Amino acid sequence: MEFIEDIETLESLYGTPGAPSLRKVADRMTPLYRKWIMASRLCVLSTVGPEGVDGSPRGDDGPVVLELDDKTLAMPDWRGNNRLDSLRNIVRDPRVSLMFMVPGSNNVVRVNGTARLTADKALTGRFEKNGKRPATVIVVDIAEVYTQCARALIRARTWNSGDESANLPTIGEILAEASSGEEGGARYDQEWQARAAKTMW
Repeated sequence: MEFIEDIETLESLYGTPGAPSLRKVADRMTPLYRKWIMASRLCVLSTVGPEGVDGSPRGDDGPVVLELDDKTLAMPDWRGNNRLDSLRNIVRDPRVSLMFMVPGSNNVVRVNGTARLTADKALTGRFEKNGKRPATVIVVDIAEVYTQCARALIRARTWNSGDESANLPTIGEILAEASSGEEGGARYDQEWQARAAKTMW
């Protein structure tokens, strides 16, 4: 198998990008990009660090980010598994990418930029829910905003294929396999459901 080793070879296999794919890029929140991103309750945060790359889903019951100004977004780091993979990366390498999705739309809006973490009480307080605050907030400085081609979500029938999860392994089963039975199993799955309901925020 031969691999592509240079940009010239890569570009020779594809056509020239059309004007719309280049002109859709903004360097800040515009009124229509703002409307789209504020409708999104789900995004994927991508980071890079010394140990490699990380992609982390981020979700909320309202807009997944808060606009601080037209060049700055804030994303709360709600309770998770405390691995801190994305956060460790941001501390050491600020480059980030966000992919915002809205159920029913096959379009994705992307934000590329740099990020910093803060535990500033005034900012974490803006996200308070049920008396709880995020431990930190990810503050993203926008470099570019643009729409992603819809073909990937169309091919995958992302929003119209129904529930296809019936035969998936549970997290408890995956954990038991990875730990040779020392962790996980059916009890883990049962307890996690109850624990998640109490610690959503």
